[in-house]
Amino acid sequence: MRAFLLQRRREWLTSPQGAGASAALAEALPALLQQLEPECLGLYWPLDGEFDAAELARQQAWAAQMQLALPSAYKQERKMEFRRWDGETPSTRDECGIPCASGAVVLPDVLLVPCVGFSRAGYRLGYGGGYFDRWLARHPGVTTIGLAWSVGEATFAVEAHDQPLTLVLTERELISP
Repeated sequence: MRAFLLQRRREWLTSPQGAGASAALAEALPALLQQLEPECLGLYWPLDGEFDAAELARQQAWAAQMQLALPSAYKQERKMEFRRWDGETPSTRDECGIPCASGAVVLPDVLLVPCVGFSRAGYRLGYGGGYFDRWLARHPGVTTIGLAWSVGEATFAVEAHDQPLTLVLTERELISP
């Protein structure tokens, strides 16, 4: 399922339907964040084909009004923590090779979560490492917003460790499970 959704996403992003998707999501996200008023916003450094919320935050005045954080993943312990991010391009990488911040450990109250796939029930399919699910299980009060492309909507089996998202935002709609 994951491989299928990643391939579908690659093809869709180069299609006319996918061409304006980033702009549409970039327009919808700030309005949603304004309603939620995060004190600390957890972002992610985008992998290929993911919406670049980190770059959007770097360009927007609203981001200056809140603390920003990026995840840092640890392979040995299979855990993730969030570190304060100053908005500059990270000079370090976590154990998974993803750029990460080196600031103090912080606890986001609103977290943007990348989605390879998602369901209308608010579950996400990621890359299979379980980092976000484990983090969410340890921090149940955090508001989570899955950022996804509409083409990633799918039906998949939910496993016992999967954590539902509070909301899912696509370029087309806001889904409140």
